[in-house]
Amino acid sequence: MHRIPVRITNRTKHPLPSYQTAGSAGMDLRAALDEPVILEPGERRLIPTGIAIALPEGYEAQVRPRSGLAYKYGIGMVNAPGTIDADYRGEIGVLLINHGQEAFKVADGERVAQLVVVPITQVDWELAGSLESTARGAGGFGHTGR
Repeated sequence: MHRIPVRITNRTKHPLPSYQTAGSAGMDLRAALDEPVILEPGERRLIPTGIAIALPEGYEAQVRPRSGLAYKYGIGMVNAPGTIDADYRGEIGVLLINHGQEAFKVADGERVAQLVVVPITQVDWELAGSLESTARGAGGFGHTGR
């Protein structure tokens, strides 16, 4: 397991994001709300978390949906996963959407997403007139069947 130090600010009364088990990849992000938010079916809202981070260069943080909210209530994220770049210093927000049939109440402190920190690789493009062929070739969506 590789660990890195990351600076964080927290303007809420809620605990810092933490790993719930020794094998967890993600940490839960909590809503930082002055009053509950009601998400109607089909509605999307930006939910603040009250935290900001300073990732080291060479890392990104991915904001991902929580599987329990998706399964039980149809709550997901519009831009999953959301990317937090190493040079971003603003508050982390979670863009939730209600794909369910019922209104969903987001309360202050509710766990609304997961944060996963991963190393990144940047590319140096090498312009080419053609690419090497493979067995798959240009086969895309659905080309292997069901």
